[in-house]
Amino acid sequence: MVKHQNKSIKVILFVMLLVLLNVLAQYFYTRFDFTKEKRYTLTQKTKENLQKTTRDIIITVFLDGEIPAAFKRLRNATKDVLNDYKAYSKANVKIVFEDPLANIPANEQDTIINKYLQIGIKPLAVNIKSDAGITQKIIFPMALIESDGVQMPVNLLQKTGGAATDYEENITSSIQNLEYTFTSAIKRLITKSNPRIGFTEGHGEPSNLYLYDAITSLSQQYYVGRVDLKLITKEGLDNLKVLIVAKPQQALTEVEKYKINYFVMQGGRVVWAIDQVGAELDSLQKRPQIMAVNKQLNLDDMLFEYGARINYNLITDINCALIPYATGAAGQQAQIDTAPWLYFPILMPDTTSNVVKNIDGIRTEFASTVDTIGVQNVNKKIILQTSPNNKIYDAPKLLSLQLLAQQPTPEEYTSTSKSAGVLLEGSFKSVFLNRPVPEGITEKYDVPATSKPTKMIVIGDGDIFNNQVSKSENTPFPLGFDRYSQQNYGNKALLLNIADYFTDDDNLIALRNKEIKVRLLDKARLRAEKTKWQLINAVAPLLLLICFAIFQHYYRKHKYAK
Repeated sequence: MVKHQNKSIKVILFVMLLVLLNVLAQYFYTRFDFTKEKRYTLTQKTKENLQKTTRDIIITVFLDGEIPAAFKRLRNATKDVLNDYKAYSKANVKIVFEDPLANIPANEQDTIINKYLQIGIKPLAVNIKSDAGITQKIIFPMALIESDGVQMPVNLLQKTGGAATDYEENITSSIQNLEYTFTSAIKRLITKSNPRIGFTEGHGEPSNLYLYDAITSLSQQYYVGRVDLKLITKEGLDNLKVLIVAKPQQALTEVEKYKINYFVMQGGRVVWAIDQVGAELDSLQKRPQIMAVNKQLNLDDMLFEYGARINYNLITDINCALIPYATGAAGQQAQIDTAPWLYFPILMPDTTSNVVKNIDGIRTEFASTVDTIGVQNVNKKIILQTSPNNKIYDAPKLLSLQLLAQQPTPEEYTSTSKSAGVLLEGSFKSVFLNRPVPEGITEKYDVPATSKPTKMIVIGDGDIFNNQVSKSENTPFPLGFDRYSQQNYGNKALLLNIADYFTDDDNLIALRNKEIKVRLLDKARLRAEKTKWQLINAVAPLLLLICFAIFQHYYRKHKYAK
């Protein structure tokens, strides 16, 4: 009787303990993360930002319904991350998962898709393999964050390169960036911070058609426009956060350089995307040969003082993009084919830098190498470089499409990787220190000897942020998309990363350091050992069950024999 009472008391205490734990769990949140890379743990920086958030937030994720297995993994990872956000935030965070096309008739789906496109929610057509063949599914790997009536679309799929039926690598990269994606978006939405970014014009820079996707993509988060350095005032420069000098064709005047220098001294960020050598594929396709000559942009002294030098040379690399060329015998209709063009190198990002972490190769055209100069108080970091299979030609250089017919020899192109893009950070010396103010400056500029701590990036290619254009329809292609190879490169991701890094003083881009390892099965070994593992899975459980039954039989026989 006493034993029965003690047992009942223990059961009651155990039940009461469970109830108490459930009550406490409503007020205290914790998670035990035993993964090696801490994939289920938010960084301290994210927790601090969530603790500062006081406005109610609604996060709608459109990745739901019947979707491929790879995207289910992205959906589940997104759900895990957002549950942590909800737990750590002081604000009321509402999370909704929905399928925009659920229960929508086929004849009405275009209307729904256009409605979502207007608010920045873009669909993706995914090819799904099955026994019946390949079918296409429209999904929305996007989220929409709302607060105080303001909406911000968020792209969950960070990379768009690769085969249309294999998204495993892209999904893994996207999961690694989920925390950064949501934290930076929530911060911009709550603080209502929309920094200004300007692309220079007035020196033969690319038109808005060639910069269409760059400007459009940045406009989702920033105020973006063109900047004429001849006309911009001191107030205009003060309101600017990032200046992108993209492929000027004519020399900048001393007045324009003075304004850029003032902008840098005040802590402004500058991206230099410069073609130091003049060469265009369109000209080469119209003539059998062209001479690539050095440009005189009047920027060498400025970049040298800041700590970088764009060399007067051209990079050729076996790792390169394709270009179209006409084939066929004389008198017959020409056929268009594609071939690797060594002067269009694919630059490889340095994965140790947060600015270019987890992005694909960068497509360039007639790029030049970039060196760093030893100047004080400025840190230099190479972020873009060639492959080891490269060869550098000094300009002037005669160019001909006959190079397409020549097979590059490995011995000729065996070298070391060359830098083509560098990041400079620190306090820069004024280019106009101990120099008179140029004639034409009418406003009073306060130009110190050294700048406030700031950043700039120098890239030896002016076309890096240009999208391709359909000549027949006069419409732009997405930035980074190569219409000849039908491949997506990382140019757009690079631009967006630079914008984030240059405009966010809280350095949230450091959240990209998180890496998630997908421990997939060895498919080759799986095919080779398929029969063995099928037998093990079918027979082993039965043998274990038989062994347990025999053991139980003799154990009971031995026990009750006494």
